[in-house]
Amino acid sequence: MTDLQGSASDASPSLDWLPSIASSLCQPPSLRPRGQQPFPSSCSRRTPSCVGLREIVDALRSALFPGYFCVPAVPEGDLCGQTLAALEYAALHLPDQIERGFLLVQGPEVDLSDRARAITRELVTQLPRLQGVLDTDAQAAFDGDPAATCREETIACYPGVLAITYYRLAHELHRQGVPLVPRMITELAHSQTGIDIHPGAQIGERLFIDHGTGVVIGETAVIGDRVRMYQGVTLGALSFPADERGHPVKGGARHPIVEDDVILYAGATILGRVTIGRGSVVGGGVWLTHSVPSGSILSMTKGNGDSASPSGAA
Repeated sequence: MTDLQGSASDASPSLDWLPSIASSLCQPPSLRPRGQQPFPSSCSRRTPSCVGLREIVDALRSALFPGYFCVPAVPEGDLCGQTLAALEYAALHLPDQIERGFLLVQGPEVDLSDRARAITRELVTQLPRLQGVLDTDAQAAFDGDPAATCREETIACYPGVLAITYYRLAHELHRQGVPLVPRMITELAHSQTGIDIHPGAQIGERLFIDHGTGVVIGETAVIGDRVRMYQGVTLGALSFPADERGHPVKGGARHPIVEDDVILYAGATILGRVTIGRGSVVGGGVWLTHSVPSGSILSMTKGNGDSASPSGAA
């Protein structure tokens, strides 16, 4: 078991900038302490370590939800102490993983340690903002699921909240140009929840993914605020342009835009750079490859499993 307090005291970089962020994350201290959550020991390979990244993301998750996922060697009642220990652990160990990701792309002759530390500091500095966004996601899960008995249940138990937490952390690293590591983080969530969110996707506030198994959100997908989706939803690409060798051309917007207040029911498949207008409802099993205006209500056409028809307007 990793001793978070001990690991911080032996480090050479100064971490005196962390207490203010820990204090910010703990205000208001309305979240009750939960059980201990140990961090397993890291691998020492020079490629990014899945085990190491899981430890780091678990530490960041502990900081984002103070009192829910406690760290060892710190009294449970010391909320800010718990949060600070988690931040110190992430701040000390994430730069190495980021540097490993860069080394796979740029080669070992490049000194990336300063850049990796700067990226880590930027991520940690953004945590209070991310905490506010994740608070809206947890609230959306509670508001959207009649089976949820309290917000605490959605934070502690819901796979959608976990996957969105991992995504929001990975997206910040992706935004800073970190290779490999963001995708590894979202794949950790994918393997645990069955929810596949590419870190490059752009997602607004109050996203609720109910159940979640089989959800796929592609790299260039754009999702607005207050969107709700259920298991098996795919926001994918319709086709891939090929180069002269027949290889897919990388980059380019190829995934759907889902505007604010849209509901996507189980098994809906939306492909290509199409727009689902604000307030639309896409029924279960619908296969959609064209844009629809705001307020559309789409359902399966009887006798035709490959199309959808509007059945009214909201």
